[in-house]
Formats: sequence, structure tokens, C-alpha cells
Amino acid sequence: MSNKRNVTFIGLGTMGYHMAGHLSKSNLANVTVYNRTTAKAEQWLGEFEGAMAATLKKAVSSADVIMTCAGRDEDMMEIVFSENGLYPHLKDGAIFVDHTTTSFKLAQHLSDSLKEKNICFIDAPVSGGEAGAVNGVLSVMAGGNKDALECAAPLMESYSKNISYMGESGYGQLAKMVNQICIAGLLQGLSEGLQFAEAEGMNMDSLLSAISGGAAQSWQMDNRASTMHKREFDFGFAIKWMVKDLGYCLDRAKDNESQLDFTQEVYDRYVTLMDKGHTYSDTSSLMTYNELIK
Repeated sequence: MSNKRNVTFIGLGTMGYHMAGHLSKSNLANVTVYNRTTAKAEQWLGEFEGAMAATLKKAVSSADVIMTCAGRDEDMMEIVFSENGLYPHLKDGAIFVDHTTTSFKLAQHLSDSLKEKNICFIDAPVSGGEAGAVNGVLSVMAGGNKDALECAAPLMESYSKNISYMGESGYGQLAKMVNQICIAGLLQGLSEGLQFAEAEGMNMDSLLSAISGGAAQSWQMDNRASTMHKREFDFGFAIKWMVKDLGYCLDRAKDNESQLDFTQEVYDRYVTLMDKGHTYSDTSSLMTYNELIK
């Protein structure tokens, strides 16, 4: 008799498609997938071993672990609480892991609501982008029941390089907010530094070689500086999603009374870029803000 747990993965988007794929290849679980667009689930089944559910009810009724990776708060509310949502059909004692980047308040709401059904909820947003999902090296920031996290961790390790426990429900999302705040600042600083260098006509390859080994080094510099200089932005993490994420950060800052003045400025710049047609450009296209508003 198989010792594999029944795991349902909901949301086969840019990240979830690959995460569910790694989970399937790990041979740790009987994987069932659900996606609003049936064609995407069928495509996944053509590439990986598993099953496809036609409804959320069928997807979760026998699942020991449910994993979700959606876009925003509204998507999760629909998946869980809508008329055809999964909430009434969850198996007693199941573990629910949400990899969506959501607001702090939604994470707490999901935790409280699921607790009423004896479901342990873990908010577990990820960092690493599409490349991290493809290569199975995401970073997971988790909040919620620690015992449940330890139980689900072997599954998550199939698509992550590290899993960090941040504290009670919602603290995984708070950690992701800090991550996004820092990225916003790094990209603005990198944009200004590169523009300064361009104005002086400096050799960009020589410059980046010189400064990337010092205190200015960052993932953004290593992976985005060259393409920013070339004005290549048709890949990576879309501005649309960064605006959503920073919006959650700014909303939470109102509640905890922290000052996110620079984050607000970067948020406003991203909104302007979206208005000018850069909704799906990589976040490094922040580099073009001053050029577009001239």
C-alpha cells in the first residue's frame, strides 16, 4: 500500500505550473491539479504524472494537503469561499498551504476560517521568480502552525532551496512584504546608478565587473543590470504583480504606522509605467521612468 499523501495543487500559472511539476517528479505524493483554464491542466498532465480535477470539490475532497498559487486576494477568496469554492469540501485534518502573495489580513482570515474546520493553514509566499520555480530553487517564507509546516516541508522542498519559518499566521506574508520593499529600493538605486554611468559614457561591462564584487552587489545587479542597460524588459516579474505586492505593503504600513516614503515613490512610478503600456514589462523597467515622462 502506498505511503504517498494525496496532494492537490491549485493554480497552474507562471509559478504554480512548475512547482506542481517538481512535486509530481519528487514521487512523494499522488498529485491532483486544478486550474480555472482546463487547457492548462491538460497541458500539465501531458508533461507530468498526476490527475486533473474538473471542480474544486473533486480537487480537495480527499486531499491530505492542499497547495494554492494564485494571483491576489480576490482570487483566493473566490477559490475558497465562492459558491463553487473548496471550503465546504475540505477533508478534516488537512493542511492548507497558500503560496500566493496576499495581504496580511487575508492570511489571518484564511487561517481563522480554516481553523474552524480543523484545517491547519500556512501562508507561504515564495521568492525567486519564474526561474526559481523552473529550477526548483524558490525561497519560501512561512507563517502559521509550525508542526503543520514541518509535516508539509518535504513536499515544498521539491521546489525550494530553503523554507524559513517566520512565526504565526500572516508572518510569511509580512516577510514577503519586506522582500518586495527591499527589491523596490534596490531597483530604483540601480536604475539611477546606471543612468548616471550612461550619462558619463562609461564602459558598462567594466563598471559592472568592478562594482559587482563590492558592497553594491545584489541579485538585481547580477541578473538585471546588463539587460537594464540594453533596455530589455520582456521577461521576468511583471510590473502588474509588483504594484499589487507593494500595494499590500503600503496598506499594512498604515496599520503598523511605519514610514514607507521611498516605497510609495517607487509604487507611484510603477503605476505610471503601467499607464504608459508597461503592465507586463519586468520590474527592472523602472529604469525607463525618467525617459518616459520627459
